[in-house]
Amino acid sequence: MWKKWKESCPELNKQDWCLHPDLYLSRTELAFNFMSKPLGHKSYGSIPHLPGSRLGKGDHHCPEGQARIATEQPRDAKDLIIVQEKLDGSNVGIAKQDGEIIPLVRSGHHASTSPYEQHHHFAKWVKTQQKTFDALLLEGERLCGEWLLQAHGTRYDLEGREPFVAFDLLYNRHERVIFEEFQARVSAVNIPIVPTLSYGKQSMSIEQAMHLLAESRYGAIDPVEGAIWRVEREGKVDFLVKYVRPDKIDGCYLPEVTGSGQTIWNWQQ
Repeated sequence: MWKKWKESCPELNKQDWCLHPDLYLSRTELAFNFMSKPLGHKSYGSIPHLPGSRLGKGDHHCPEGQARIATEQPRDAKDLIIVQEKLDGSNVGIAKQDGEIIPLVRSGHHASTSPYEQHHHFAKWVKTQQKTFDALLLEGERLCGEWLLQAHGTRYDLEGREPFVAFDLLYNRHERVIFEEFQARVSAVNIPIVPTLSYGKQSMSIEQAMHLLAESRYGAIDPVEGAIWRVEREGKVDFLVKYVRPDKIDGCYLPEVTGSGQTIWNWQQ
């Protein structure tokens, strides 16, 4: 697969492609005749970084005002701030379109067309959970989450835990369902949700969040990657921001990066 992408876009760096293939899709998919996206767009976008957060390829910082609201002081009592552990896996989604349950990778392509084995396992897993997702999702919605089957930059002990952990329920392309509804609906069908550190009217500093994450709440063996801040206001999701440890190395356990040819699986069926 890599060779075909390289032929269509010779300036590609293999390590960048392995870690962030979605960044190159727009430049190569026509030449490569890659399968079209079932929804016609990405499954999930990018979340801007707080000051001091380690930026990856294509990442950007959030506006200063958003950083202040999330980590220092809310605007007023109308701000609701949710802080959660940031998990380190593959961003995936499950969509319901024309009554069909569709497994997606972050770029919006069908998981079964991915060049990565972990996504084929995800597609098969979704198929076994079709009744659950059909009951959860309304037409046009999609559930997004972290697929932790394979170790990327963090290893996990998933004994007694599921490999898929939900973090967002989307509709109208990229509109988010508010956290209270998301939590109630997803919990009702027994799908795990990314661990929550704080829920309320108070901001939380990066230092506070990382102190609370000295030990992962979802089985991370290595240091926790970071945290996500979700700010809602007057019944709508206003914005999301994130923090990633400056010393975090993306994909340090991926065989494409290590060159070992060995895959580390976090979860065994």
